Amino acid sequence: MTAEETLENVEKALSEIRPFLESDGGNIKLLSIEDTIVKVQLQGACIGCSVNQMTLKNGVEATIKKYAPNIEEVINVE
Repeated sequence: MTAEETLENVEKALSEIRPFLESDGGNIKLLSIEDTIVKVQLQGACIGCSVNQMTLKNGVEATIKKYAPNIEEVINVE
């Protein structure tokens, strides 16, 4: 998968998960993709949410891996 295809697929994944975050008053911003690591920034209500790490791993990371299997990890940058 090319870097461009990976970026496209990560954006698709974020588009799928964004409505769920927005319904809780939050959002997510893609900061960068470095090799197999995606760096994002949780925003709004997601920042102080007690389950944001669970959301990040079980929701965001799982969805991104579905679209871009070459991605190994998703990290939230505060």
